[in-house]
Amino acid sequence: MNYCFNNKCFAILILLTFFSIRLNAQKAPSSSLVSSSPKCPSWVPDAVFYEIYPQTFSDTDGDGIGDLKGIIQNLRYVKSLGVSAIWLNPFYESPFRDAGYDVSDFYKVAARYGTNEDAKKLFQEAHELGLKVIIDYVPGHTSIDHPWFKASASAKPNKYSNWYVWTNNTWDNGGSEFAGKMIQGFSERNGNFMTNYFWHQPALNFGFGKVDPKKPWQLPANHPDVRELKDEMKNVLKYWLDMGADGFRIDMAGSLTKNDQGSLECIKWWKEVREMLDTQYPNAFIVSEWSHPPAALEGGFHADYLHWIAEYENLFRKEQSRSLNGVSPDGYSYFDQKGMGDISAFMNVYLKQLEETKSKGFISIPVGNHDLSRITNNRSKEDLEIIYAFLMTMPGVPFFYYGDEIGMKQLLIENAKEGCYKPRAGARTPMQWNTSNNAGFSAASSEKLWLPIDSDPLRPTVQTALNNPTSIWYRTKHLIELRRKEKALYAQADFKVLYMEKDKYPFIYSRSLGNEKIIVALNPSGKELSVEIPLKIKGKLELLSGTPSILNTTGDKTMLTMKGVSYSIYKLK
Repeated sequence: MNYCFNNKCFAILILLTFFSIRLNAQKAPSSSLVSSSPKCPSWVPDAVFYEIYPQTFSDTDGDGIGDLKGIIQNLRYVKSLGVSAIWLNPFYESPFRDAGYDVSDFYKVAARYGTNEDAKKLFQEAHELGLKVIIDYVPGHTSIDHPWFKASASAKPNKYSNWYVWTNNTWDNGGSEFAGKMIQGFSERNGNFMTNYFWHQPALNFGFGKVDPKKPWQLPANHPDVRELKDEMKNVLKYWLDMGADGFRIDMAGSLTKNDQGSLECIKWWKEVREMLDTQYPNAFIVSEWSHPPAALEGGFHADYLHWIAEYENLFRKEQSRSLNGVSPDGYSYFDQKGMGDISAFMNVYLKQLEETKSKGFISIPVGNHDLSRITNNRSKEDLEIIYAFLMTMPGVPFFYYGDEIGMKQLLIENAKEGCYKPRAGARTPMQWNTSNNAGFSAASSEKLWLPIDSDPLRPTVQTALNNPTSIWYRTKHLIELRRKEKALYAQADFKVLYMEKDKYPFIYSRSLGNEKIIVALNPSGKELSVEIPLKIKGKLELLSGTPSILNTTGDKTMLTMKGVSYSIYKLK
C-alpha cells in the first residue's frame, strides 16, 4: 500500500516534504543550546516523535497485519507531517499473547512484519529522509516460549537456570509480598516462576535489592548469573544500534529488580547502560516507561513519560473513560468544553518533579499511545488543536500517536486481541489512509484484518485530510513545525506558570531560551475569560498560532481576555 492516493495528494506531500527538509536544515540546534541543556544527543532538543504500531499501520502482503515494508513505503508521509523521529512498538519474534511485548527472540524480526533486512532498510531509508528511529525494548520479561526460559524451566541445572526468578520449591509461593506473581506447577523444575506482567511473561532475573537470607532463591543484583543476563541484555541493545536504530523506548523500565527500595539497584543498572551508550553510541536516545522522572532520569534516561499516575486522568480522559470503560473518577478533564476540569492536580506533581529533575533530562506528557484510549472521541478539531498546542509547547520531548493527526476515533471493541484488553484494542485499529477498501490499510478481506476498520462512512482519512486545508492534519503540522522552529519551545527551554488556579481556566505559561520568549494561553472551556497575569509586556507581540487574545498591560501586570475554546501562542519581540 502506498500513501500516494492521487496526483494532487502526491504533489502536496512532495512539496510538504521539501519544505520540511529545508526548514530542518535551517534550524539545527546550535552547540550552545545543546550544552546548556541536559546532556543528550544533539538531535533531541527539537525532536518530535511519531509512534507507529506495526500491526496496524500498513499491510503490503495482504495478510491483514501491518509490516515493515508498509512503514517503509509511508516514510515520506511521516516526514511530511513535520516530525523528526519515529517510535516503533515491538517487532521482535513473539507468540503474540501480548501483542509482541512477549518476546521470544530479541534478535529477530517476527515473520509477520518481515525480516531483519527489512528493519535495516527501514532505518536506512528513514535516515535518508532525516528521520530518526527508536524501537521498543522489553527488558523486564520474555515470553514463556523464549529458548532462555525453556532452558530455565528444565529440572536439570544449566546456564539459564537463574536467568529468571524461580523459587526453590513448588510449594514455595515466594511469600505474601509476591502474591499473584508466582506461577505454580509449570514444568518439571521444582519451583515457581515469577511473572512481570501477564502470567506468560516470566520475569528476567535482574536480582534483588534486598535479599531475604531465608529465601536462597533471591539472588543479589551482582550475582554472577545475574551479571551474565545483564551483559546479554546490553548485547541486545548493541545489536539493534549496530543495525541502525537511533535508540529505545524502554518498556516497564522500573520493573527490573525486586525488593528494591527506592529502585537503587534498578537505577544503578540503567546508569551502567547509559555509560555504555555515552561511550559507544553517543547519539542514541533512551526514553523510559517509568512514570517517575526523578528515578528514571537519575538512572540515566534522557526522558521519562509521566502518565501512569492518578493525577494524569485530570488532563484528558475522565469523561471518555466513563463512556468507553463504564468506570472513571467523578468529574471532567481539563481539556473539555464544559469547563469543569482541574489542571492543578497534575501540574502540582509535574512542577515538583520538573524541579527535582532540572538539568538531568526531560519529562514527556503523552496525549496518546497504544496503551491509552484515543484522545479524539467526542472532541471537535478545535478541541484537538488546543490539546496538541499543549503537547507542542510544554517542556520535554513530545510524542504523537499514529492517526491522531487525522482525528481517528477510539472504537468500542469488547474482546481482547492478543492481550489488547479494553480499551487498548480500540486505540490500535488500522490506519485510515483513503476511501478505498479497508481504508487503504490492506488488500485482505475484512475478516482477516488484525483489528477492524472504523465502519463509519465519514471516518477521517489521510486522503480527505490532505485535500482539506482546514483539517486537523494541517493544524497539527503547523504546530509541529512551530515547535521545531522556535528555540523557546525546545525541550530544555525554561518553563514558568503565569496563571493556574484550582478548578479554574485558562492555563497560561511562558517558555524562554536565551533572549527568546513565548507566551502560551489555553482556554479549552466554552466560556470567554479574563485573568490578570504577572507579566509586563514590552515591545511587540507576534501571534504564532491560535486565536488573538486581548492583552492590556498596566505596570507589571497584564490583563488577558480569551474567547471560549481557544488558544494563543505569542512571541515577544
